[in-house]
Amino acid sequence: MPLHPQSQSFLDRFPPVAGADLDALTDDEVAVLRQLDSRVAERGAPVEVFSAVDATVAGVPVRVYRPTGEEPLPVVVYLHGGGWVYGTLPQLDPLGRDLAVRTGAVVVMADYRLAPHHVFPAAVDDAWAVVRDVFDRPAFYHGEPGQVAVAGDSAGGNLAAVTAWLARDAGLPLAHQALVYPVTDVAMDTPSYAEYAHGYGLSVADMTWVVRKYAPGVDPRDPRLSPLHLADKSGLAPATVVTAEYDLLRDEGRAYAKALADAGVPVDYLDYAGALHGFFSYPGFFDAAGEAREHVARNLRAAFRRP
Repeated sequence: MPLHPQSQSFLDRFPPVAGADLDALTDDEVAVLRQLDSRVAERGAPVEVFSAVDATVAGVPVRVYRPTGEEPLPVVVYLHGGGWVYGTLPQLDPLGRDLAVRTGAVVVMADYRLAPHHVFPAAVDDAWAVVRDVFDRPAFYHGEPGQVAVAGDSAGGNLAAVTAWLARDAGLPLAHQALVYPVTDVAMDTPSYAEYAHGYGLSVADMTWVVRKYAPGVDPRDPRLSPLHLADKSGLAPATVVTAEYDLLRDEGRAYAKALADAGVPVDYLDYAGALHGFFSYPGFFDAAGEAREHVARNLRAAFRRP
């Protein structure tokens, strides 16, 4: 379908920066940019939860959202997007709260180490450390033993996909993996990369830069970087995969969903027509954000067998 009017309005208000010399930024300047977000209001008003507590687990800062104070609950480890370079817990607070309420689960937002100061596989190591800790210490999170899922968007969807196969290989039974427009192959050679190379928010230049900052010199077929190249996808956790039509990551998300299905993994794949990369984070701008969040939450509730 044509670009959704809300997507066009978003691009008009926050036009992509054409021709920016990203490589001219120093690492310290990148760190400063990480703290800036002119779209805070569009992330939505924070909803009330029973508790939102900062902690450090397995050496990784986290924020733990609990929707109620009652019995032990399932746990969702959420890994944020931002190209492995951007993303802060304050910016992500509305999303963590919203997902905790929608899923009825404890949401653990992991503040994994970011490039360029911490390159691959630092983010993978941190994400995996948090998932392992949730399995190893459910009482710390007031979590229900064995009821653990991973979720994430964009680069966070990449980390969620990677931790899903690390969990499988470690014999840890994840209930679900929810991947929102995930990076699954950094080859950048799909038709959607050509079709939406620039002018739709996330650009080829952006992706080239973040991959170079995060994984300099790394084999692009390493499944810890490009999970689409994981040789054996059988036995992975059931998955929800969400993509956006006007997103250069669309085709690799679709390809990953197909590869999971071909390996016998139950998959629910949904492409949001007319939507842009990033829409999931901005319910104050996109109606589809609330729809996609509820879709993901509904599948997580089903995986946890909760109403």
